[in-house]
Amino acid sequence: MTIAKNIEISSTSEKSFEDAVQSGIERISKTVKNVQGAWVKEQKVGVTDGKISKYHVIMIVSFVINDDSDLS
Repeated sequence: MTIAKNIEISSTSEKSFEDAVQSGIERISKTVKNVQGAWVKEQKVGVTDGKISKYHVIMIVSFVINDDSDLS
């Protein structure tokens, strides 16, 4: 049986929403094995002097647990 877990992460970029998503996935993949997908739950922008200064995303990241020993 396959078991999947979801975790919520946030990521910020000064370039774009796409870059914020990519950076978040790259970072979480360094510490969590078997990342299978992500759902962008929320997007926000930071504004400085009337211009977008930061792109912020909150994502739900799914990863698969293949071994019962991973649950402990």
